[in-house]
Amino acid sequence: MRIRLKGINSITKRLADGTRRTYWYAWKGGPPLCDEPGTPEFVHSYNQAIARKKTGPEGCILSLLQGYQQSTDFLDLAARTRRDYICKIKQIEERFGDFPLAAMSDRRTRGIFMGWRDQLALKSRRQADYAWQVLALILQWALERGLITHNPCARGGRLYQSTRVDKIWTHDDEAAFLRSAPAHLHLPLILALWTGQRQGDLLCLPWSAYDGTHIRLRQSKSVRKGGRPVRVVIPVGKPLKAALDETKKRGPLILTNSLGRPWTSHGFQASWGIAARNAGIVGLTFHDLRGTAVTRLAIVGCTEAEIATITGHSLKDVRCILDAHYLHRDPALAESAIRKLEAGTKVQREA
Repeated sequence: MRIRLKGINSITKRLADGTRRTYWYAWKGGPPLCDEPGTPEFVHSYNQAIARKKTGPEGCILSLLQGYQQSTDFLDLAARTRRDYICKIKQIEERFGDFPLAAMSDRRTRGIFMGWRDQLALKSRRQADYAWQVLALILQWALERGLITHNPCARGGRLYQSTRVDKIWTHDDEAAFLRSAPAHLHLPLILALWTGQRQGDLLCLPWSAYDGTHIRLRQSKSVRKGGRPVRVVIPVGKPLKAALDETKKRGPLILTNSLGRPWTSHGFQASWGIAARNAGIVGLTFHDLRGTAVTRLAIVGCTEAEIATITGHSLKDVRCILDAHYLHRDPALAESAIRKLEAGTKVQREA
């Protein structure tokens, strides 16, 4: 049976790899729709969008939620980010849709919002922080446009604290993975270790970004002040060059699955997890390879500026990462430090 959906809007964009992709929206300026036209998921997301389009009471948070989703701030986000935000916006709407905007200046409002976050944290602290982040972002958007006079969610901190200081791939882990993992998962490992880039950027890295000596890419997540994405130029080390030159091109993207098709994020994570477990690697993820790359660069004596040039971090971020987040207290660092001290002491004595 054919169902006619009214008001649907589409936009076709050219991606970084040169291909064209069509994005579908419930209406012009409306929320994005899932999957492709004709699928049950597409119809379901359309019905949800229409249900949320109802006009809420004037002067309530619902009006801010609707206004934000029609703004360029929201529409300019990546499709995946918009979908994630919509899930959190729905949670906010269910709990605070009719919350009066006049109460934003009341000191008790912050406590009400924090109590809601605490309730969400009973299931997942990370997701509770994400919901709080989205609410704070929308209220800040409204504050900057004069729709409210206070943002009670500003500087709310985090409930979820995570550190992966000890989550570093050793050379033995690397060798074990390469021995047992399927061949099409070898290149992702080497790319991550020799570039220090995120999974999302590596999965969409086109062959055109590699010229035989360097890799040039625009990071999708790291955005500096002014809204400009970070562009990095990475010299290709010999092990990575050998792996790239030996890889047969099976499409516009460098990394493909066993069928030669582009990876989806979930598909890659599932395949990687299975391969890691089969290799006897427990407690380490693909994301930890980024921290491993930073650690290895630090161990061989790279400066913060050199590391930042490769990974795309700011110097401040590199300093924080090395100090508290990623830099594993590897024994090699201590060995290197003592060798340098011995060399310096010997020079002074001879002088």
